[in-house]
Amino acid sequence: MTSDSSLPKASSPRTILVTGGSSGLGLATCHALADAGNTAIGIVDINAEATEAALAELRAKGVPCAAAVGDITTRDSAEALTAEIVKALGGLTGLVNCAGVYPRRPILDITDADWDFSFSVNVRGLYNMTIAAVARMEGNAPVRNIRGRVLNVSSIDAFKPHPKNAHYAAMKAAVVSLTRSLGLELAPKGILVNGIAPAGIATAKAHAAGFVPELTAQSAIGRAAEPEDIADVIAFMMSDANRYMVGETVVTAGGYYIP
Repeated sequence: MTSDSSLPKASSPRTILVTGGSSGLGLATCHALADAGNTAIGIVDINAEATEAALAELRAKGVPCAAAVGDITTRDSAEALTAEIVKALGGLTGLVNCAGVYPRRPILDITDADWDFSFSVNVRGLYNMTIAAVARMEGNAPVRNIRGRVLNVSSIDAFKPHPKNAHYAAMKAAVVSLTRSLGLELAPKGILVNGIAPAGIATAKAHAAGFVPELTAQSAIGRAAEPEDIADVIAFMMSDANRYMVGETVVTAGGYYIP
Protein backbone atom coordinates (compact mmCIF):
# COMPACT_ATOMS: atom_id res chain seq x y z
CA MET A 1 0.00 0.00 0.00
CA THR A 2 1.66 3.22 -1.17
CA SER A 3 0.57 6.79 -1.76
CA ASP A 4 1.18 9.21 -4.60
CA SER A 5 4.94 9.88 -4.69
CA SER A 6 4.33 13.47 -5.81
CA LEU A 7 2.86 14.42 -2.42
CA PRO A 8 4.88 16.80 -0.23
CA LYS A 9 7.68 15.21 1.77
CA ALA A 10 8.00 15.91 5.47
CA SER A 11 10.68 18.56 5.98
CA SER A 12 11.12 17.92 9.70
CA PRO A 13 10.53 14.97 12.03
CA ARG A 14 6.91 14.46 13.01
CA THR A 15 4.77 12.01 14.95
CA ILE A 16 1.17 11.55 13.88
CA LEU A 17 -1.52 9.59 15.69
CA VAL A 18 -4.31 8.03 13.61
CA THR A 19 -7.45 6.78 15.32
CA GLY A 20 -9.11 3.87 13.57
CA GLY A 21 -5.77 3.31 11.87
CA SER A 22 -5.87 -0.46 11.63
CA SER A 23 -8.05 -0.81 8.52
CA GLY A 24 -9.78 0.93 5.63
CA LEU A 25 -9.21 4.65 5.29
CA GLY A 26 -7.32 4.76 8.59
CA LEU A 27 -4.72 2.25 7.46
CA ALA A 28 -4.38 3.91 4.04
CA THR A 29 -3.82 7.20 5.87
CA CYS A 30 -1.07 5.68 8.00
CA HIS A 31 0.73 4.56 4.84
CA ALA A 32 0.23 7.88 3.05
CA LEU A 33 1.64 9.81 6.01
CA ALA A 34 4.54 7.40 6.42
CA ASP A 35 5.39 7.58 2.71
CA ALA A 36 6.13 11.30 3.16
CA GLY A 37 9.18 10.22 5.17
CA ASN A 38 10.50 11.56 8.47
CA THR A 39 7.30 10.36 10.14
CA ALA A 40 6.49 8.12 13.10
CA ILE A 41 2.98 6.71 13.21
CA GLY A 42 0.84 6.00 16.24
CA ILE A 43 -2.35 3.98 15.92
CA VAL A 44 -5.25 4.04 18.36
CA ASP A 45 -7.87 1.40 17.61
CA ILE A 46 -10.24 -0.92 19.44
CA ASN A 47 -9.36 -4.01 17.36
CA ALA A 48 -6.17 -5.55 18.76
CA GLU A 49 -5.67 -8.15 16.01
CA ALA A 50 -6.12 -5.69 13.14
CA THR A 51 -3.89 -3.17 14.90
CA GLU A 52 -1.04 -5.65 15.20
CA ALA A 53 -1.36 -6.48 11.50
CA ALA A 54 -1.25 -2.77 10.63
CA LEU A 55 1.90 -2.30 12.71
CA ALA A 56 3.51 -5.23 10.90
CA GLU A 57 2.85 -3.56 7.54
CA LEU A 58 4.39 -0.30 8.70
CA ARG A 59 7.40 -1.99 10.30
CA ALA A 60 8.04 -3.89 7.06
CA LYS A 61 8.52 -0.47 5.42
CA GLY A 62 10.87 0.65 8.19
CA VAL A 63 8.37 3.10 9.69
CA PRO A 64 8.73 3.89 13.42
CA CYS A 65 5.34 3.06 14.89
CA ALA A 66 3.43 2.16 18.03
CA ALA A 67 -0.15 1.39 18.97
CA ALA A 68 -2.54 1.66 21.86
CA VAL A 69 -5.66 -0.49 21.91
CA GLY A 70 -8.76 0.80 23.64
CA ASP A 71 -11.92 2.88 23.74
CA ILE A 72 -11.90 6.61 22.90
CA THR A 73 -15.40 7.38 24.15
CA THR A 74 -14.38 8.71 27.58
CA ARG A 75 -12.01 11.57 28.36
CA ASP A 76 -9.91 9.40 30.69
CA SER A 77 -9.48 6.56 28.20
CA ALA A 78 -8.58 8.94 25.36
CA GLU A 79 -6.00 10.61 27.59
CA ALA A 80 -4.49 7.26 28.58
CA LEU A 81 -4.30 6.04 24.98
CA THR A 82 -2.66 9.27 23.83
CA ALA A 83 -0.19 9.15 26.70
CA GLU A 84 0.75 5.59 25.70
CA ILE A 85 1.53 6.67 22.14
CA VAL A 86 3.50 9.73 23.26
CA LYS A 87 5.55 7.62 25.69
CA ALA A 88 6.38 5.12 22.95
CA LEU A 89 7.20 7.62 20.20
CA GLY A 90 8.45 10.62 22.14
CA GLY A 91 5.99 13.34 21.17
CA LEU A 92 3.04 14.29 19.03
CA THR A 93 2.74 16.76 16.15
CA GLY A 94 -0.45 15.56 14.44
CA LEU A 95 -3.74 13.78 14.94
CA VAL A 96 -6.05 12.24 12.34
CA ASN A 97 -9.46 11.44 13.79
CA CYS A 98 -10.52 8.59 11.52
CA ALA A 99 -12.30 6.29 13.98
CA GLY A 100 -16.01 6.08 13.36
CA VAL A 101 -19.06 3.83 13.29
CA TYR A 102 -21.65 3.52 10.52
CA PRO A 103 -24.65 1.50 11.74
CA ARG A 104 -27.44 2.02 9.18
CA ARG A 105 -30.96 2.48 10.53
CA PRO A 106 -34.07 3.98 8.84
CA ILE A 107 -34.86 7.41 10.22
CA LEU A 108 -38.09 6.37 11.98
CA ASP A 109 -36.43 3.41 13.69
CA ILE A 110 -33.43 5.04 15.40
CA THR A 111 -33.31 4.04 19.07
CA ASP A 112 -31.84 5.86 22.06
CA ALA A 113 -29.04 3.30 22.05
CA ASP A 114 -28.34 4.01 18.36
CA TRP A 115 -28.07 7.74 19.06
CA ASP A 116 -25.82 7.22 22.09
CA PHE A 117 -23.49 4.81 20.32
CA SER A 118 -23.07 6.98 17.23
CA PHE A 119 -22.48 10.10 19.31
CA SER A 120 -20.04 8.42 21.69
CA VAL A 121 -17.64 7.40 18.92
CA ASN A 122 -18.24 9.81 16.04
CA VAL A 123 -18.40 13.03 18.07
CA ARG A 124 -17.41 12.63 21.71
CA GLY A 125 -14.55 10.24 20.93
CA LEU A 126 -13.21 12.61 18.30
CA TYR A 127 -13.43 15.50 20.76
CA ASN A 128 -11.76 13.50 23.53
CA MET A 129 -8.82 12.54 21.33
CA THR A 130 -8.44 16.11 20.09
CA ILE A 131 -8.27 17.52 23.63
CA ALA A 132 -5.66 14.94 24.64
CA ALA A 133 -3.57 15.57 21.52
CA VAL A 134 -3.74 19.35 21.69
CA ALA A 135 -2.41 19.28 25.26
CA ARG A 136 0.79 17.76 23.83
CA MET A 137 1.00 19.91 20.71
CA GLU A 138 0.82 23.19 22.64
CA GLY A 139 4.32 22.56 23.95
CA ASN A 140 5.90 21.84 20.56
CA ALA A 141 8.44 24.20 19.06
CA PRO A 142 6.77 25.89 16.07
CA VAL A 143 7.79 24.94 12.54
CA ARG A 144 6.88 27.82 10.21
CA ASN A 145 4.61 29.06 13.03
CA ILE A 146 2.75 25.74 13.26
CA ARG A 147 2.91 23.56 16.40
CA GLY A 148 0.56 20.82 15.24
CA ARG A 149 -2.24 19.74 12.93
CA VAL A 150 -5.54 17.95 13.50
CA LEU A 151 -7.61 16.41 10.70
CA ASN A 152 -11.18 15.29 11.36
CA VAL A 153 -12.82 12.79 9.02
CA SER A 154 -16.43 13.83 8.45
CA SER A 155 -18.59 12.65 5.52
CA ILE A 156 -20.43 14.02 2.53
CA ASP A 157 -23.52 12.93 4.45
CA ALA A 158 -22.98 15.96 6.71
CA PHE A 159 -24.09 18.16 3.80
CA LYS A 160 -27.02 16.20 2.33
CA PRO A 161 -30.19 14.38 3.44
CA HIS A 162 -29.68 10.76 4.45
CA PRO A 163 -32.95 9.26 5.73
CA LYS A 164 -31.44 5.75 5.65
CA ASN A 165 -28.83 6.79 8.23
CA ALA A 166 -29.86 10.13 9.66
CA HIS A 167 -28.14 9.72 13.03
CA TYR A 168 -24.80 9.11 11.31
CA ALA A 169 -25.31 12.13 9.04
CA ALA A 170 -26.17 14.28 12.05
CA MET A 171 -23.01 13.21 13.85
CA LYS A 172 -20.86 14.00 10.83
CA ALA A 173 -22.50 17.43 10.59
CA ALA A 174 -21.52 17.88 14.23
CA VAL A 175 -17.94 17.02 13.27
CA VAL A 176 -17.98 19.80 10.65
CA SER A 177 -19.21 22.24 13.32
CA LEU A 178 -16.61 21.11 15.86
CA THR A 179 -13.89 21.45 13.23
CA ARG A 180 -14.87 25.07 12.65
CA SER A 181 -14.98 25.92 16.35
CA LEU A 182 -11.77 24.11 17.23
CA GLY A 183 -10.09 25.64 14.19
CA LEU A 184 -10.81 29.18 15.36
CA GLU A 185 -9.90 28.41 18.96
CA LEU A 186 -6.58 26.72 18.22
CA ALA A 187 -5.19 28.61 15.22
CA PRO A 188 -3.79 31.41 17.46
CA LYS A 189 -1.94 28.69 19.37
CA GLY A 190 -0.31 27.44 16.16
CA ILE A 191 -2.49 24.35 15.80
CA LEU A 192 -4.41 23.95 12.54
CA VAL A 193 -7.66 21.99 12.72
CA ASN A 194 -9.36 21.00 9.48
CA GLY A 195 -11.50 18.22 8.08
CA ILE A 196 -12.33 16.12 5.07
CA ALA A 197 -15.76 14.95 3.90
CA PRO A 198 -15.50 11.97 1.58
CA ALA A 199 -18.29 10.11 -0.12
CA GLY A 200 -18.46 6.34 0.32
CA ILE A 201 -15.12 4.56 0.03
CA ALA A 202 -14.48 1.11 -1.47
CA THR A 203 -13.01 -0.38 1.68
CA ALA A 204 -13.01 -4.09 2.44
CA LYS A 205 -16.06 -3.56 4.66
CA ALA A 206 -17.90 -1.74 1.85
CA HIS A 207 -17.13 -4.59 -0.55
CA ALA A 208 -18.33 -7.15 2.00
CA ALA A 209 -21.55 -5.23 2.58
CA GLY A 210 -22.26 -4.96 -1.16
CA PHE A 211 -22.15 -1.14 -1.17
CA VAL A 212 -19.55 -0.65 -3.91
CA PRO A 213 -21.89 -0.86 -6.96
CA GLU A 214 -24.11 1.77 -5.29
CA LEU A 215 -21.08 3.99 -4.60
CA THR A 216 -19.87 3.60 -8.18
CA ALA A 217 -23.25 4.62 -9.59
CA GLN A 218 -23.27 7.78 -7.46
CA SER A 219 -19.88 9.05 -8.67
CA ALA A 220 -19.46 11.39 -11.65
CA ILE A 221 -16.03 9.83 -12.17
CA GLY A 222 -17.59 6.40 -12.64
CA ARG A 223 -15.95 4.62 -9.73
CA ALA A 224 -16.02 4.60 -5.97
CA ALA A 225 -13.15 6.23 -4.11
CA GLU A 226 -10.31 3.95 -3.13
CA PRO A 227 -8.99 4.53 0.40
CA GLU A 228 -5.79 5.93 -1.09
CA ASP A 229 -7.73 8.61 -3.00
CA ILE A 230 -8.87 10.10 0.30
CA ALA A 231 -5.71 9.29 2.25
CA ASP A 232 -3.59 11.30 -0.18
CA VAL A 233 -5.73 14.39 0.42
CA ILE A 234 -5.37 13.86 4.16
CA ALA A 235 -1.60 13.53 3.73
CA PHE A 236 -1.49 16.92 2.02
CA MET A 237 -3.62 18.55 4.70
CA MET A 238 -1.31 17.14 7.40
CA SER A 239 1.82 18.28 5.57
CA ASP A 240 3.94 21.41 5.89
CA ALA A 241 2.39 22.53 2.58
CA ASN A 242 -0.85 23.21 4.45
CA ARG A 243 -0.14 26.43 6.32
CA TYR A 244 -3.28 28.53 5.92
CA MET A 245 -6.38 26.36 6.29
CA VAL A 246 -8.38 26.95 9.47
CA GLY A 247 -11.58 25.10 10.38
CA GLU A 248 -12.23 24.05 6.81
CA THR A 249 -13.79 20.75 5.73
CA VAL A 250 -12.77 19.72 2.23
CA VAL A 251 -15.41 17.79 0.29
CA THR A 252 -13.78 14.95 -1.66
CA ALA A 253 -16.68 13.06 -3.19
CA GLY A 254 -16.02 12.42 -6.89
CA GLY A 255 -18.93 14.64 -7.91
CA TYR A 256 -21.47 12.58 -5.95
CA TYR A 257 -22.63 15.71 -4.16
CA ILE A 258 -21.29 19.26 -4.49
CA PRO A 259 -22.31 21.55 -1.57
